[in-house]
Amino acid sequence: MGLKLKAGTDFQTIFDKARAVAPDAFDQTSIRNLIGGSWQVLGNQIEHLSPVDQQPIIGPSMLSLSQTEEAVRQAVLMDKDWSKLPLDERKSRVSKALELLAENRDLIAQFLIWEIGKPWKLACADVDRCIEGVQWYLGEIDRQMIGRTPLPGPVSNIASWNYPLSVLVHAELVQMLAGNAVIAKTPSQGGFHALTLCHALMAKAGLPVTLVSGSGSELSPALVSSPSLGALAFVGGRNNGRAAASSLRSLDKRHILEQEGLNSWGIWNYSNWSELAAHLTKGFEYAKQRCTAYPRYVVQRELFPEFLEMYLGVVKSLKFGHPLAVENENDDYPELHFGPLIGAKKATELDIAFKEAVDRGGVPLYQGKLTSGTFLAGQDTSAYVAPRTLLEPPKSWSIHHSEPFGPLDSVVLADSEAEMIAAMNVSNGNLVSSVATDDLGFAERVREESQAFKFGINAPRSRGDKAEVFGGRGASWRGCFVGGDLLVQSVTEGEGMLFGNFADGSRYPEVA
Repeated sequence: MGLKLKAGTDFQTIFDKARAVAPDAFDQTSIRNLIGGSWQVLGNQIEHLSPVDQQPIIGPSMLSLSQTEEAVRQAVLMDKDWSKLPLDERKSRVSKALELLAENRDLIAQFLIWEIGKPWKLACADVDRCIEGVQWYLGEIDRQMIGRTPLPGPVSNIASWNYPLSVLVHAELVQMLAGNAVIAKTPSQGGFHALTLCHALMAKAGLPVTLVSGSGSELSPALVSSPSLGALAFVGGRNNGRAAASSLRSLDKRHILEQEGLNSWGIWNYSNWSELAAHLTKGFEYAKQRCTAYPRYVVQRELFPEFLEMYLGVVKSLKFGHPLAVENENDDYPELHFGPLIGAKKATELDIAFKEAVDRGGVPLYQGKLTSGTFLAGQDTSAYVAPRTLLEPPKSWSIHHSEPFGPLDSVVLADSEAEMIAAMNVSNGNLVSSVATDDLGFAERVREESQAFKFGINAPRSRGDKAEVFGGRGASWRGCFVGGDLLVQSVTEGEGMLFGNFADGSRYPEVA
């Protein structure tokens, strides 16, 4: 017998449940935009293909620049009223929003499966991390706001599609706690159903949220460079990040621009291979479609045989496939490390990149097969990619200095500490790096030379959404650092130095 779709998880059933929860935000043929506190039918409705099986689902309603400028104008009015509310009232409304998100957690997670291909546990974790992270700020915000006032004007949020809740909604809720109205643009590649439902719940709780959809480049004058904005928070690739930075009318405008980088593991004088195998296995979650994934391994040449034995065991053990395919309709959700990539186009890009590297002299170290995945009979699998690995990728490779954002790893061999450090710093700044070593003196020397913002010793690093600061160095980050107190400081005014990675190189904190 073949695999079946888990009972009650087809997209239409989930969409109908969302319509019942938020009828103003959804109708049978469209998703609406939230402007001035009301859901409006505006823009050009487009169709979207689910990465899970390429079935057409309702896409976002794409607004024009003039419509988005009106949305910003309405958000400015909401911001003036919201900034005057007492902190206790803001806390009460944010708490209510968290209650509503928690009540609808499973529905939001099911949307994340169909829209961006997250396996069930990872989809739930995205929602849970948002809720738990903001709960931490609710307990800290009284202290954090002493002597501080919200920025004049709403905060504009433009984020990538991979973590709609734990990055985008999380940031919005903290920004509103701090006294700012917020504007969010839905990512064009996915997440708009989940974000629409979340913003309907936040609006129901009385929060000053605006949600729009459209082309980032077309809407940039309204969402990036408008003088009415208090701040810009951007999460995405370097090309779009540079475009956002160049669109800012003034670098004095508060901005938080996360622009990724190539994260690396360095392996040197190391023996605990089972521990590293566990870290690497977990690292394949969501097909490495995240800014803190580690797609590059820089390995001491003499350790390569032991590394290879460990690594091949990891990639051969990975489970991937349709996130809702089960043997019996009432089975639990399948246990997978990852499902599809964000779309068939991305899968094709990785296919081309792998072939390009091999054609230019890279060694195909491992090439998994889609037949190892779990799929429904006759299912479209064009958005899926099995793990692949290159040894000694050529320096002429088009993505040699950037993250592939998928399960395409590369291994570089090093004969000296200097070679290892240079190979780990190849992208001119990145968010996280780690070393696996029995020599702690070596680890500290590499840490000192690393261009990563966070550095791990025998363990990976993560973004962190609560008390831990997050940022980047070099081309991986621009503007204010966030996390803990700094997230609140980035959207408020008060005494003290504003920490960040700024264009003039100033105001850079010491971060362990």
